Amino acid sequence: MIFIAVRFTVRPEHTDEWLSLVGPFTEATRAEPGNLFFDWSRSVDDPHSYTLLEGFADDAAGAAHVQSEHFKAGLATMAGAIAGTPEIIHASLPDQDGWGAMAELAPRD
Repeated sequence: MIFIAVRFTVRPEHTDEWLSLVGPFTEATRAEPGNLFFDWSRSVDDPHSYTLLEGFADDAAGAAHVQSEHFKAGLATMAGAIAGTPEIIHASLPDQDGWGAMAELAPRD
């Protein structure tokens, strides 16, 4: 699995509309055959900070994503709304195929 985390700082005038701006990009990416997850979170400490967690089945799926038209369109849209260059973590996790159960915590009966 390819795991990617990207942190975006959004310009204040675009903060509240960010999820709408990236909506078409998000929907198209989630529909890709090799996409495992594509989830946005907003920081509880900084309202202008959003984090994107992405998972792709393998290198080929990640490459297809980056080469897609919706990726290029998504970057063009985001470029007009971000306040700085996003920060990224990109890792190959060969023994993972998505989310697993947390061993240290489970609901009480």
